[in-house]
Amino acid sequence: MKISCLQMDMKLGKPQENFKKAEVLIEHAAKDGADVVVLPETWNTGFFPKENLKELCCNDGKEVKEVISSLADKYKVNIVAGSVSNLKDGKVYNTAYVFERNGRCVASYDKTHLFTPMGEDEFFNYGDGFCTFTLDGVKCGIIICYDLRFPELTRKLVLEGIEVLFVVSQWPKERIFHLKSLITARAIENQIFVVCCNSCGTAGTTVYGGNSAIIDPLGETLALAGETEQIITANCSFKVLDDIRKRIPVLKNRRTDLY
Repeated sequence: MKISCLQMDMKLGKPQENFKKAEVLIEHAAKDGADVVVLPETWNTGFFPKENLKELCCNDGKEVKEVISSLADKYKVNIVAGSVSNLKDGKVYNTAYVFERNGRCVASYDKTHLFTPMGEDEFFNYGDGFCTFTLDGVKCGIIICYDLRFPELTRKLVLEGIEVLFVVSQWPKERIFHLKSLITARAIENQIFVVCCNSCGTAGTTVYGGNSAIIDPLGETLALAGETEQIITANCSFKVLDDIRKRIPVLKNRRTDLY
């Protein structure tokens, strides 16, 4: 499975410009032969405009479903469409959407852990579920940014059978070491591929750190971005996953009688 992360420098509070940029990046990755294309967190608005947030949001994913669905179908590529600031029933959510090659939306997920240090919980509503889906016969899961600091959520997805975890984020440069450490830990401890698509650039006073990465189940880095806008790509061979799970059967050796 060839996976491409679109490390995007979006404009804060300018969804029209961000949609246009996302379309260009998706086209580049798709024409390069990607099986799956991944966008970062809240790429429609940036993270996050406190002024007029509701007016800038997608309307129950309508814009994403129209634009990204058509691109998935046009280029016959799976798209993990990051997450968007999203208005549903008068409430704002941080919502991820996933599309198959035929354009069908196969999954959506509302961020369950909101980043209180930046006041995300004051503007967004908490999601109350988790998300798995299948792309080209491979079971996958998705989490959003701060969710990464809660290993129980990832393990829940792994116990549901995922082999690839998509992490879409707006992770700041000052804590980029945490991002690298956590995605590597999630890959090793759960013996899965972890695909992290982060943002870059500046929004307000926050500088986002890039360093999007694709990590294999051994903890090896297959692809790593720098700090500027770019596309990274890696081929993920599931033989690696099967081999490590046979040699070190972590999931089978869990003590479910104790924890």
